[in-house]
Amino acid sequence: MKIAILSDIKSNVYALQAVLEDIKTKKIDVILNLGDSFYGPIEPKATYDLIRQNQFINLMGDEDRKTLESTLDQLEKNETLRYTYNSLGDDVLYWIQDLPFEKLIGADYYMIHGTYLDDTVYMLEDITSGKAILRNDKKILEIIDDITSTFVMCGNSCLPRCITLSSGQVVINPGSVGLQAFKSDTPNEYSIENNTPDASYVILTVEDNTYSVEAVRVAYDYEKAALKAEENNREDWAYSLRTGKVLDK
Repeated sequence: MKIAILSDIKSNVYALQAVLEDIKTKKIDVILNLGDSFYGPIEPKATYDLIRQNQFINLMGDEDRKTLESTLDQLEKNETLRYTYNSLGDDVLYWIQDLPFEKLIGADYYMIHGTYLDDTVYMLEDITSGKAILRNDKKILEIIDDITSTFVMCGNSCLPRCITLSSGQVVINPGSVGLQAFKSDTPNEYSIENNTPDASYVILTVEDNTYSVEAVRVAYDYEKAALKAEENNREDWAYSLRTGKVLDK
């Protein structure tokens, strides 16, 4: 079985289109989407339309949840949140509302965006230093807790990783389809950088008792996405879309 694992599309329909074109050449059996698909200054509704045109198994990410839970005050203060919310409309928001936070496929495949205790927390990285530092084996096992699946798939940090734990479990983060760098001030100031504008996803191939994990980078017309971000007053996103780095200013 060949599984395409996607996450953190972040309204970037242009990156998603390129990833799906690449997937078509790989004889993929199923596409898993780990969430944070719609929030962003690019094309939230077009991203939704493209997802629905394809057979994805979808999760809700923390940014999807925060969009649903938006208050009038938050919408007024956050232009990108307001743009996302208004672009999607009620019917799409109702659809997002029904997405699960986690999903178990058979016994061997577990999907989640962050962690099962907190969808904003990164399963694999500690960010208290201001940079994303890989957690040690013991800490990751504490976070996974009673999840016993062989393959644990998480998103959120936008950093592609494949970690084999002492338990024998394999934790896979496919990175981000839509945004390769960003800054955040929650829960503390930190930044994420992939140093490439290319979209990221992973192919997991499982045959009999063997498996392989292929990290895939896909070039796409990021200028279209960057121009849309600039149109919606997100110079920081535009810079990151073009470079895979954060804008220092």
